[in-house]
Amino acid sequence: MPPARKKKVGVLALQGDFEAHEKALARAGAEPVQVRSTADLQQVDALIIPGGESTTMMKLMEEEKLLDPVRDFARQHPIFGTCAGAIVLASGVSGPSQPSLGLLDIDVERNAYGRQLDSRIARLRPEGVGDPLEAVFIRAPKIRRIGKDVKVLASYDGDPVLVEQGRHLVATFHPELTDDPRVHLMFLSKIP
Repeated sequence: MPPARKKKVGVLALQGDFEAHEKALARAGAEPVQVRSTADLQQVDALIIPGGESTTMMKLMEEEKLLDPVRDFARQHPIFGTCAGAIVLASGVSGPSQPSLGLLDIDVERNAYGRQLDSRIARLRPEGVGDPLEAVFIRAPKIRRIGKDVKVLASYDGDPVLVEQGRHLVATFHPELTDDPRVHLMFLSKIP
């Protein structure tokens, strides 16, 4: 029997810390692919939208004509958004408001934990991953509302910080900044 094909996971590489996600995906056994165009998107099984600056990311996606292709991709394939990626995937954004893709039925508040100085590392106990994991929060958004089809997988100080809706996953923290592959493995398990 031939070996199973490695899952090809795209990482939106327009802005933000996409290289850390590439390394995390490689540690988790996937093949990372930088996505900068619709042609790149057509080559992958799933997509990660990394942390960075969500307003800039949305503008660059619009300039590269990726907004509708990513929405179309989401109908068939899993997408994982971390920090700014969570903002990009949300239905509603405040603090201040901005456009988003509206792919998850959540509302988020930008930079809700405070400024860069207020960044922190917390221990979380996500559902189904066993031992606690380290979560790095950097100018993180807070999920202020979740829709009825959204499942909370982990919370911090009473706020959801890791949620899923169908095939999509959102973390308000940065799992790619630790050596623990469990959150990325959780995402990879969503790829058929």
